[in-house]
Formats: sequence, C-alpha cells, structure tokens
Amino acid sequence: MTQGRGFGSEKISDLRAREGSCERKTLEVQISARVCLEGPGEFSGSSGSAFIDHMIRTLAKHASIRIDLEAAGDLRHHVIEDTAIVLGEAIRSALGEKRGIRRFGHAFVPMDDALARAAIDLGGRSYSKIRLNTKGESIEDTKVEDIVHFLESLASSMKCNLHLKVLYGSNDHHKVEAAMKALAVALRDAASPTGREDVPSAKGAI
Repeated sequence: MTQGRGFGSEKISDLRAREGSCERKTLEVQISARVCLEGPGEFSGSSGSAFIDHMIRTLAKHASIRIDLEAAGDLRHHVIEDTAIVLGEAIRSALGEKRGIRRFGHAFVPMDDALARAAIDLGGRSYSKIRLNTKGESIEDTKVEDIVHFLESLASSMKCNLHLKVLYGSNDHHKVEAAMKALAVALRDAASPTGREDVPSAKGAI
C-alpha cells in the first residue's frame, strides 16, 4: 500500500468465491468497493472524476469483472488515490488464496494512434513501473499525475507487479485508454482459473 497518510478504518471481507469487498473511512474520504471476478464486465457508481470513472469502466469491461463503487471525500486527489487503494484491496480479496489462477498476464492493445503494453504478476509483491508517455498536464477533467498515481496505488494495493507502458501515440486520451485496456486484458488472464487447485508458486504460497 502507499505510505504517508493514515489509513483510518478498513474492512475486507470475502463474500463468496471470487468476490471481494473493501471499505475505507478516514477524515478525508468515505469509499467502498465490491468486485466480482466472474463478471459481467460492468461498473456502477462514481469516483467523482469523469475520466477515472471512464477508466474504471474500461477496466471492468475488458477484465470481465463487475465493480461497484461508492466514493466521496474532500479533495479530488484524495478520492482518486483512495479509490485505487480500495479497488485494489477488493480485487485482492476476491482472489483469495490465489489457488488455481494463472498468476501472470500480459497484453498489447492498440487504440487508433496509440499502442500500450501491460504485464502483471499477482504474486503478492508490490511493484509498479508506469510509463504513459503523455504530453499534457490533464486529460479531460483529471490531472495526468493523478492518473499515474491511481495506477501506482492500484498496483500497490493489489500487491502485484505491474509494468505498464505506452509505446507510442499522439493523443493523450487514447494513450491512457489503451494502457487501461492492456491492464484489463492482462489482469483477466492472470486471474483466470487454470482448473488446478495448487498455488502458482514454487514456494507453495503467494
């Protein structure tokens, strides 16, 4: 998880297999999320940012998961950051012990002028390298630095390795959307069942 501000109270609970939820209440934000990894690819609710909502909806659709979100808070930066934390926790909760999943996923996704690459490891180690290669300071109603921080916080909270790069492109909106679609496809593959019951690690635990 990200460091710095206090996390307040958090609650994570498995609703049933492949479902998870998280709630976060601090003096700055009140956020809750529920995730079902079995889909359908739908998103309901709002982060308060139209572009971040667009990205979460894109993630849900192309990862074939359902995301329900309620978010409110004092500052947009706080809500965007903590939405990523709560969403990552809910996804991690839904994965449970991660038995029988592929664990690794990768994807190349084009969107018009842009091409993005994502690689993910759900092995329980937090690390991210995000390179969106945008030119402007904002996309629609959201600062680029907040978009990058959203992705970094999501990876940290999920406790995954995430390497996400826009290889080229001319339109910032297309670059970030291609990156989110690539992340979604990679996550879908990494979280998909293999039909086995073992933990996908030589250590026997992740």
